[in-house]
Amino acid sequence: MTSTNALQFPISEAPPMGQPLAVAKGVYWLRMPLPFSLNHINLWLLEDDVGWTIVDTGINTSACKELWQQVFDNHLNNKPVHQLVVTHLHPDHVGLAGWICETWGLELYMSRTDYMACRVLMSDTGKPAPTAAISFYQRAGVSNEQLASYKAKFGGYGKGIYPMPESYVRIQDGESLSMAGQKWNIIVGRGHAPEHVCLMCPALNVFIAGDQLLPSISSNVSVWPTEPHSNPLKDWLDSCAMLQQCIPADVLVLPSHGQVFFGAHQRLQRLIDGHEKSLVKLLDACQQPQRNVDLFSQLFRRPITDDVLTLAVGETQAHLNYLVNKNKLQASTDNMGANWYQTI
Repeated sequence: MTSTNALQFPISEAPPMGQPLAVAKGVYWLRMPLPFSLNHINLWLLEDDVGWTIVDTGINTSACKELWQQVFDNHLNNKPVHQLVVTHLHPDHVGLAGWICETWGLELYMSRTDYMACRVLMSDTGKPAPTAAISFYQRAGVSNEQLASYKAKFGGYGKGIYPMPESYVRIQDGESLSMAGQKWNIIVGRGHAPEHVCLMCPALNVFIAGDQLLPSISSNVSVWPTEPHSNPLKDWLDSCAMLQQCIPADVLVLPSHGQVFFGAHQRLQRLIDGHEKSLVKLLDACQQPQRNVDLFSQLFRRPITDDVLTLAVGETQAHLNYLVNKNKLQASTDNMGANWYQTI
């Protein structure tokens, strides 16, 4: 077992892509490749007497489909897949849900908000960027060249997702599912996704965290053009505090990225503390008026290129909206349509 910053990693090496690895009784860790700088996603296979549950699917690429077919052909012990659960709407989690449902004749289990939001976002594919979205990024202070890049890429969400099932089974906070012969309690987190499903098994002391609790990176928490005045950072901080109360300190965390780990409460506190420090930095920087794009260096270690611009603007806006809601920042708009934020 390796240890880093009070976290313990009981499995020293992640499994090879497409090769299931047992992590608890009836629970298997499966990795799939992603075509991004974040180059993998962790998926979960859970076995019981009648068959298998899949939690999350990977993105809609030929590489992921081929790996899934290898799993279906070689690793299911002649049992069917009988249940598919998706934690939230992002393409690396829901991308192959429609294909797996078609392959096995399944219903999709998902939260209502994320299922509906996924269907809406997929309908943007092939459409031009709406005026409201262009105005949102203009208010943030992005350049005309960056706006042109955004317009060219608009609607890309649906490109990583196989056509979604036309119906689904709603799951929600406080309910439970049967997986791996055990009861798993549904705990919903918010901020990274609108209604992110996590799964806690008291009998196994295992927590399938999705992107709600990761060991080494902080999940993106963003404001999006469709809801420009939202306060997702408050939702995220509230969810972190809630999870500290809801899950045991010694639970085995199965995250969607990175290594399986122990140390949930410490990691949740580090996530909270990290955002609190960022908020202090922004208040200090905004002693003089600043636009969204002027504040990237306060929040991000890496240079912000066009491929991550919307994530950077969204996360920065989440911190700004949080402080505006706390009456610690005020905003004014210049004659070019950009918002400037100043500490009150």
